[in-house]
Amino acid sequence: MKADNYLTLTQFYQNYAAIVDRGDWDAWIDLFTEDCQYKVQTRENYDRNLPMAVISLSSKGMLKDRVYGVTETIYHDPYHQLHMVSSPLIIDESDTLIVAQANYTVFRTKSNGIAEVYNVGRYQDRIRITDQGLKIESRHCIFDNDMVLNSMIYPI
Repeated sequence: MKADNYLTLTQFYQNYAAIVDRGDWDAWIDLFTEDCQYKVQTRENYDRNLPMAVISLSSKGMLKDRVYGVTETIYHDPYHQLHMVSSPLIIDESDTLIVAQANYTVFRTKSNGIAEVYNVGRYQDRIRITDQGLKIESRHCIFDNDMVLNSMIYPI
């Protein structure tokens, strides 16, 4: 394992969480490659190799469409997210790619002020090393519970 990659990846994961938590959707989109994959799926469906996912996006264009929906067309009870992301585990790496995973917990707080555990799982990632920094080629969010509280509006 390359120490520089580990430190850079750790900062990348924390930066990702901060960007999503503050709802900086343009910055979120910029974290991905053009031909990215982003999927949020239950552990049961993942373990059984079933395709059903809560969110499944297969390009940066689809990420932009999701952001448009979140910000312009979807009516929902607003809430804030707070991500806690573990240190990453590098599974494989080369000069151009890091395969890694990290555990996450997302807390959700609605306007009534009551915080709740919203989603718990792990990220399975393929991250490209580019001249512009690290970029997510594939992020698979595999969450442990079988249901999502109400609905999933924001990315995990």
